Amino acid sequence: MSLLSKGFEVEMYTGTPEGKIVGLSDRIVQALDGFVREPDRRNVEYTTAPFCGYDRLLCALLKPRQVLRAYLQTLGDYTLIPGSTMSLGGSDRFYRSDPNNPYHEYIEQTYGTDVVTASIHINIGIEDPEVLMQACRLIRVEAPLYLALSASSPFVDGQVTGNHSTRWQMFPKTPQHVPLFESHSHFIRWTEEQLITKKMRNVRHLWSAVRPNGDRRPYNLNRLELRICDLVVDPLALLAITALLEARIMQMIDNPELDPLQQSNLSANDLQSELMALTDQNEILAARNSLDAELRHWLDGRKIVARDWIEEIYAQVYPIAKQRGFSCFLSPLQKVLRQGNTAQQWLELYAQGMQPVEIIQQDIQNIAKQERDLEYAVCPPALIA
Repeated sequence: MSLLSKGFEVEMYTGTPEGKIVGLSDRIVQALDGFVREPDRRNVEYTTAPFCGYDRLLCALLKPRQVLRAYLQTLGDYTLIPGSTMSLGGSDRFYRSDPNNPYHEYIEQTYGTDVVTASIHINIGIEDPEVLMQACRLIRVEAPLYLALSASSPFVDGQVTGNHSTRWQMFPKTPQHVPLFESHSHFIRWTEEQLITKKMRNVRHLWSAVRPNGDRRPYNLNRLELRICDLVVDPLALLAITALLEARIMQMIDNPELDPLQQSNLSANDLQSELMALTDQNEILAARNSLDAELRHWLDGRKIVARDWIEEIYAQVYPIAKQRGFSCFLSPLQKVLRQGNTAQQWLELYAQGMQPVEIIQQDIQNIAKQERDLEYAVCPPALIA
């Protein structure tokens, strides 16, 4: 099996080197190709083209950021700010990027600043709709593990919130109850029902941890979109998380019985409801304690720490990644498991006496330097074209 295609939707905050978030997306979108506005102008999104190879994917992540950084400098002393929530302030009001957009108005009035977060959406190409639905089932029940690896929002308005991913803890999952889709036809029927009952305003208004995506939803689908991850600013860590996701899907394609609806022995009565209740609770626990969270396994309900569960999957899929030639991009995951995700590293600094404002300012410098170092090291002209 060749590598699957992969792409990212990257949402980031813009602001000052002091960590103050400043809304510039309306100007960025007018000036730069490849950037789109979010309902609130303080964050901006760019999308990478789908690539199979990880080297090209790395450059596709880095190049738009370099272009954006250069443009921000023309506007003033502005930069990119890490984290998935408004860490140092500003969560009290909405700054509309497009005041005339009725969907944006609906979002502001319905959800307020709970949706003004920054995240990474990881898209994996899967052409066969039934294989795609199976992958969505598997990754949906394991999505809390990807949240645990990516958590980067322990602060809001300069305060420690008590959650490693405050973003996912407050994010308005919509509709509230999304099943494990048993087939493509099930997904079509369910989506049509949600639109009729107005639980979804349009086909994009499906905000769950994982969703099937494509050019004409729900009918023409070609990719799995993992939406649960907080913003991962370290490109190598992000590629490692993506490699785990791809290798797990490859494992499932090689072993079609790897399916929660087939393998789980949780309940003989209503497996759907039992699996979703377990997964929803795991998401809450992972948002609170990320890699240290004690979760329940979808297979048999046993308790397992997120870090240990990830290690189990890593051991299963590493040979697949090695055989397919991308294990070097998977292996940095071990560093995340050892050193902790962004939220855990920030909270460790806080425990040592640093204030959130100092932590964010330090990371602003660190990520800018890392991007420069990586670009010089890994983006030869042949890959950038």
